[in-house]
Formats: sequence, C-alpha cells, structure tokens
Amino acid sequence: MHPKTTVLFKNNYKSTGHVVINQGGTSSGKTYAIEQVLFCLAAENEKQVITVVGQDIPNLKSGALRDAQAIHSESDILKRLVKNFNHTDRIFQFKNGSIIEFKSYANAQDAKSGKRDYLFINEANGIEWDVYTELALRTKKRIFIDYNPNNGFWVHDKLIGKPGVQLFISDHRHNPFVDDAMREKIEGLKTEDLELWKVYARGITGKITGLVFDNWHICEYIPEDAKLIAAGLDFGFTNDETGCLQVYKQNGELWVDELIYETRLTNTDLARRLAGCGISKATEIIADSAEPKSIEELKRLGWLVTGAKKGADSIKNSIDILKRYKLNVTRNSINLRKELGRYKWQTDKSGNAINQPVDTYNHLIDPLRYVALNKLNTKGGNGVKSRLPQASRLQYDDVLTQMIGLS
Repeated sequence: MHPKTTVLFKNNYKSTGHVVINQGGTSSGKTYAIEQVLFCLAAENEKQVITVVGQDIPNLKSGALRDAQAIHSESDILKRLVKNFNHTDRIFQFKNGSIIEFKSYANAQDAKSGKRDYLFINEANGIEWDVYTELALRTKKRIFIDYNPNNGFWVHDKLIGKPGVQLFISDHRHNPFVDDAMREKIEGLKTEDLELWKVYARGITGKITGLVFDNWHICEYIPEDAKLIAAGLDFGFTNDETGCLQVYKQNGELWVDELIYETRLTNTDLARRLAGCGISKATEIIADSAEPKSIEELKRLGWLVTGAKKGADSIKNSIDILKRYKLNVTRNSINLRKELGRYKWQTDKSGNAINQPVDTYNHLIDPLRYVALNKLNTKGGNGVKSRLPQASRLQYDDVLTQMIGLS
C-alpha cells in the first residue's frame, strides 16, 4: 500500500499479541510504521473503528496526526480508499465505513466514552495508567503502544513480559529513511552524554536524572495582563532548528510561548515567519550574539534584534536566573516542553553532576536564556530556590532479552 515501509511496519502488521509495544529511540520510525499498519487495517476490513490517543491535541497535531496526513497524501491507493478527512473532528473516513480518529482524554472518566476495534497509544509515557485501562477495556482486537524510553513507567511495570504482550525495541538504524545528518546528530549524543545516547540512540530503557529545570508547568494560555518582556531567538539551519519564543511576566512568574521551531530557514524566511507569528517589529528580539551577520540582516529588514549579553559563566548565570521563577509554558509549546524534559546536567566519569548542562535539546531553551541574560533582574523571581541535581546512574531493566524480530 505504501512504498516507504520498514522492518517495524512488517513486525507490527504481522503481530499476534493483543498488546503490541514499540519502545524506540528517536527517529526509529515507530509512529509512522504503526500508522501505516492502521491504514491497512482500516482499508482491508469494513467498518473498523480505530482510535489514536495522545497526551493532548497539540501533541497529536505535531506528531501522530501530521504523520498520518503524510502517509495519506503520499499514497495514491489511500487517496482512492479514503472518502474524506474531517479536520474539525480529526477523523479519516474510509469508503468501506472504517474510521481512524485522533483523540485525547482528560481523565479516566472521559476515557469511558466510546468503543473501538483497534487502539494506538502514542507517546504512552504521557498517558496515565487509569486512562489507558479504560481505553483498553473498550478495545476489541489489538492495542499498539509507542514511546521513547526516557524512564520506566506503567508499560514496564504492568505490561512487558505479560501473556499476550509483544515488545519491539528499535532505533534509528532500523529506519532506512533517516538521512545521514540526522544519524550523525543522534550518534553524537554519545560524546555529549552516554545516558541520553543509550535512551535516544539505542532505545534502551533508563531513567534520565539530573534535569536542569524542575520549576516549569503547563498552562493553557498567556494571561491578558501579562507583560511581554522580549522574544528570544536561536539561529539554526541544516541539523539544528531555528527556535523562537516570547517571554512574558506577571505576578513574579514567567509565561513562555513557543513560536518557531524549524530547520533550513534563511534569514529572509525567518523574517517572514516572525511576521506570520504576529511579532511586532517594535518587539525586542534577543538573539544569539555568535551570529552577528544574521542579526545585522534582520535589522536591515526592520526587526529590533539585540545580541545576548554572553560572558564568563553566562550559561550558568542565565539558568540561575530562570530557576528563581515559576515557568509557565503554554500547552502549544510542544518542542519547548520536550526540551525541558530532556535538558540535563553533564556528569563526570563517576556519574556525579557538574555545573554545566549538556549542549543538546536546547534550541528553545537557549533563546529563553538569552532573554534572561538581557532582560531579567537577577534579584527578581518568586523565591524559587535553585537546586543542583542529585546525580544517579541510569537503571536499566531486562527488556533487551525480550526483543522480537529486530536485530
């Protein structure tokens, strides 16, 4: 049905377990492969109800739903078999009466509504066990699950190793469609942080400890009376994303909203994106001072761009400033939320944390730091006390012994 299939597609399509778990590193293609299987199941069988569940709608739109739309648009066969896609309700409707719906559930009570033939829990470590339980009870045929194994959670405690449960462990090496630049970036984690490399480059279950920020929370929107401090901007191009966000302040707290997270943007492209995001040319933008040429080009295009005030210990100092505030991150700031969940302190050879963060997963955190360096009073904040992390070693389970079909 689709020319771009991998070993993960084949294993999931031929799976026999009632619960099929896909544990994988980044860019392993697990979500894409599972959704290819779901399209096949919907097309091959009449009147199937297939539900794809994510932590929230923004996560689904930026991940699983986007992949599904790509699968559909790239397949002439699917275009003939799918009657329409309802953008409002996020439902693919097939001519044979089958549907694939994309949903999120606020709680277990909410998850009691509706029954289905197939269930796909996307990024399962963002879903509560009781929500999964209610959904699983109302699923007739098969449940697919995927996640990055940042740490152990209910999948490891309650599902892996149980009867009727299959486990596939994968990483970018199982996905032939990943380009060399991305492979190098993933493998490069080994020199930055061995623990992160094991999780994201090899799909090994661990516990990422020593995260830099533990003072952030998800919010639904920026309060109307919050004052805009500045926008932050980090330049990227081929392998690294250009990241831009806006930082607001209200009642001694910071409110942060992600605007741009994209590769291959020229400065002209970036100027158009800034305008498209609704940023006023009167808004001060604090950018990476290591890119004076880009800053000057944006200035000549009419933007108020200032270089970040870097110096000795500027990374540590900006982190210390930010840790004095409660950080409220909008739910739509998907990539910033992911970065905050991965951004950690480096460790020495003994596994002890040192006062320097790993230089990765920071294309939105860096512009947040730039705003802190230039615009926030180091004596400000709400009294949140900065704490250095207690480093500990990754603890791995024995899931590697349960690998099925992958080498």
